[in-house]
Formats: sequence, C-alpha cells, structure tokens
Amino acid sequence: MADITISIRDNGPYLVRGGVTVADAEGKSYEVQDVIALCRCGHSGKKPFCDGTHKTTGFESAPRAE
Repeated sequence: MADITISIRDNGPYLVRGGVTVADAEGKSYEVQDVIALCRCGHSGKKPFCDGTHKTTGFESAPRAE
C-alpha cells in the first residue's frame, strides 16, 4: 500500500499526498491525483477541492497536534 499523508496548511486546505481516491456522496470518483488540496474554508468554487478562495475570505485556522 502506498504511503498516504494528510497535512493541514495554516489558514488553508488539507493537502493529501499518495494518490488517494476521492468519492462523492453517491460513490462516484473524482480523478485520482498524486497531490490534492481539499477545501476547509467552505467558500471554494470547486468543492471539495481548494481553489484558493480562503486567501480572500479571511479564513483563519492553524490547528496544532498536542
């Protein structure tokens, strides 16, 4: 199995590395890519993927693991 990592970008998206499959609520798959950015701000025009809108909406989140 390939190594898959999910990184949280400060004030930005989740970066998913490792060629995962993203499926919608009906089970239909989006195109598989080696690195994808998933929206966290909720304002992306191409959800579930990030389009950079968080930069203009004032989205702030910088969680840290304990």
